[in-house]
Amino acid sequence: MIEELRIRDLGVIADATLPLGPGFTAITGETGAGKTMVVTALGLLMGERSDAGAVRSGAGQARVGGLVRTSDPAVAELVDELGGDVEEGELVLGRTVSAEGRSRATVGGAAAPVGSLGRLAERLFAVHGQSEQLRLRSQAAQRETLDRFGGAELAEVLRAYAGAHRERQRLAARHAELTAAREERAAEAARLRGELEEISAVDPQPGEEHELLRRVELLGNVEALREASGSAHEALVSDSDDPMMRDANGLVDGAVQALERVAGHDDRLAAVLETLRGVSFQLADAARELAAYGDDLDQEGPGELARANERLAALNGLFRLYGADTAAVIAYGADAASRLAELDGDDETIGELADGLERASAEEQGLAERLSGLRRDAAARLSELVTVELRQLALPDAEFLVRVAPLESLGASGGDEVQLLLAPHPGAAPRPIAKSASGGELSRVMLALEVVVAGVDPVPTFVFDEVDAGVGGAAAIEIGRRLARLARSSQVIVVTHLAQVAAFATNHLQVVKDSSGGFTESSCRRLEGEERLAEMARLLSGLSDSGSALEHAAELLALRP
Repeated sequence: MIEELRIRDLGVIADATLPLGPGFTAITGETGAGKTMVVTALGLLMGERSDAGAVRSGAGQARVGGLVRTSDPAVAELVDELGGDVEEGELVLGRTVSAEGRSRATVGGAAAPVGSLGRLAERLFAVHGQSEQLRLRSQAAQRETLDRFGGAELAEVLRAYAGAHRERQRLAARHAELTAAREERAAEAARLRGELEEISAVDPQPGEEHELLRRVELLGNVEALREASGSAHEALVSDSDDPMMRDANGLVDGAVQALERVAGHDDRLAAVLETLRGVSFQLADAARELAAYGDDLDQEGPGELARANERLAALNGLFRLYGADTAAVIAYGADAASRLAELDGDDETIGELADGLERASAEEQGLAERLSGLRRDAAARLSELVTVELRQLALPDAEFLVRVAPLESLGASGGDEVQLLLAPHPGAAPRPIAKSASGGELSRVMLALEVVVAGVDPVPTFVFDEVDAGVGGAAAIEIGRRLARLARSSQVIVVTHLAQVAAFATNHLQVVKDSSGGFTESSCRRLEGEERLAEMARLLSGLSDSGSALEHAAELLALRP
């Protein structure tokens, strides 16, 4: 419920505060006073698109603020998500529109995206005006109206159906994707299989290329290595019979023997002797290693070098195709194997998808049939109740009918086409309200629908902009009665030009135009007592002091229970 609305510099309204509160509020005023700006202000609080042209001439920006009372936990959750607060059930909403067209919003004291106002409005408000009449002509809006009337059970089945419909669509899309791409995926699988066979035939090992390069380098210089190692071994340990050839090991041994004879006489020579003995052992170790190295080289033949080069060439062939080294080739092979397993499982996946799609379709169809049954039951009840309401709204011979017909295929909202039909007089065939109802009749159909639907799915606040358009006399009185009835469960705000409607309001506000300063400026005030009676007389006759009009106004005010 909107407790208070504050408007500044919007259209002709310079600064106005509208005390709204519970019940039925009627807003009246002379033509051009700015009544429609009140509806525009409410629309801005509900997240509707802003128009820089609505900013009052000479002002930098227009501002609209609203104090809303709510106990809806979903509203509180959304406000908290936006960083705002609902304090003791009070929510403050704000909207500014600059003369340059920029728009900002605040929710619960926190800056918020303008779109968030629209999300809140879905829980807080319902606006009815000429645009809503146009919307009600669409079949989607007509179906939504029936679904609202259908209540909690229908809403629950509709949610379940929507989930089943999305799942069936997902499975169908995936099944179609795999089936349509079967040839492409088969070709991809064949390519991967060939690549894996090629990699497997070589069977690269991590880091293998580095060892091969070292081997090729060694084998390419084997003769030089053999000659050098042999010469070194000969220098250390000579196998020659030539007494003039003395190897390093022999020379060191001779030095050791010479020092052993005198080392006991001088400690310094004893230290040198120990060093030479160590050198003798190291020379013996080096000689053994050179002998073993030479034996190994003797086993390496030209065939070994050819095999190493052949292996390296095979690896380089893989490197050109699948990666810069053995690690990259091995990783590529692992990825290819994983992808091949996925592709090879396509037939199985397609079969599983087909089974799942069949089950999902059956569930979707079952829920659609249940939803259709609930809609037909709700349509019968809604038809009867709205017909009764219309007969109380000066359409005594009208018959309202909600028709539920099957669609050729299931859609996001089920398998039903919903049409709101009206037969305005006996003998007339029911026709869609978009074709059969006049502006005044459509206004009354909308009101009758809201009165009936609100009994099942109440909205905190209704805003009606000239719901009485094209209506007068007894019909206008009945519209006033029905608005008052709707106000028993919801806040009702009505912009009207009919005294017959305003008479039933519990709160009467007048938008007042002042052109004394050379330009038009409007404000708002609450009417009571004689002021309200005078405004009612003006609405009736155009004269606020006409005796007959004042008398008639008093009679109308007496109709309010």
